[in-house]
Amino acid sequence: MNKPEITAYLKTHCGWSRGVRAVFGKYDLPYTEKDIILNPDYRFEMEQLSGQPLSPCVIIDGKMLADISGEEVEAYMLQNGLVGESAKATSVPLNAPCSDAEHAAMAQVQVR
Repeated sequence: MNKPEITAYLKTHCGWSRGVRAVFGKYDLPYTEKDIILNPDYRFEMEQLSGQPLSPCVIIDGKMLADISGEEVEAYMLQNGLVGESAKATSVPLNAPCSDAEHAAMAQVQVR
């Protein structure tokens, strides 16, 4: 099975972003990560491509999945035959919001 080409617009600290990363780890999928907190240009790029400001956003083989959880990314890949079933577990929830601590950490990050 060929591995899909993946670009993920994620936050440095975020429950949903961790879930998306965990799915890619679960299936051993390489991907390009664009941190929208550390690089505001990536946030702008994400908003232009997705037509909205919410993250995570993931592009899989040219298809934009906007404002998506790890659970939804996994379901999309399974439904479209991009990955097969995996018994491998993840160490984080695939559909969890950011905690108050994560929001505070993002507020402290210095952007370039």
